[in-house]
Amino acid sequence: MTRPVPPRPGQGALASRLAEILRVDQAGELAAVHIYRGQAAVMRNAPGRERIADQLKEMEGHEQVHLSRFNELLTERNVRPTLMSPVWRAAAFALGAGTALLGDKAAHACTEAVENVIEQHYAGQIEELKDRDPALAAELTQFRDDELAHRDLAIEEGAHEAAAYPLLTAVIQAGCRAAIKISEKI
Repeated sequence: MTRPVPPRPGQGALASRLAEILRVDQAGELAAVHIYRGQAAVMRNAPGRERIADQLKEMEGHEQVHLSRFNELLTERNVRPTLMSPVWRAAAFALGAGTALLGDKAAHACTEAVENVIEQHYAGQIEELKDRDPALAAELTQFRDDELAHRDLAIEEGAHEAAAYPLLTAVIQAGCRAAIKISEKI
């Protein structure tokens, strides 16, 4: 589990940390929307994969709700989004389409890998914010619960049966962790 980052000392430290949290979470939800769009683009054109395409579209809808809320929070709290947004949008779509091209099990493995990292990330933020900003912590808790539902569905659908599952998962999770660190700062 990711340990919460203690607030930095000094004037403006809490505001700076909150900006990092909002920036990275908005970037993560943006990426999630585009991963599902990439997966759905492949699956909706694959015969016999309509059910999976519908699941992906539904999960994309959940992520879009999260993204819309983070967009509102960025505006309300005068926080700029990450400068990496165009890169994350393209990379996420490519990841989604690429894993879907490997098959439905690989697409589900991608979802599970991403959602595991995001769940841990949100858990750390919730712990960090529960006393300082309980309303935001409550929203993050709801978003985390949605991500866990996506992960659980991916597992039920056979994520662990994907070819090269351990390698695929490790690479995707490493990429997610790197994107988190970069998005907090840039």
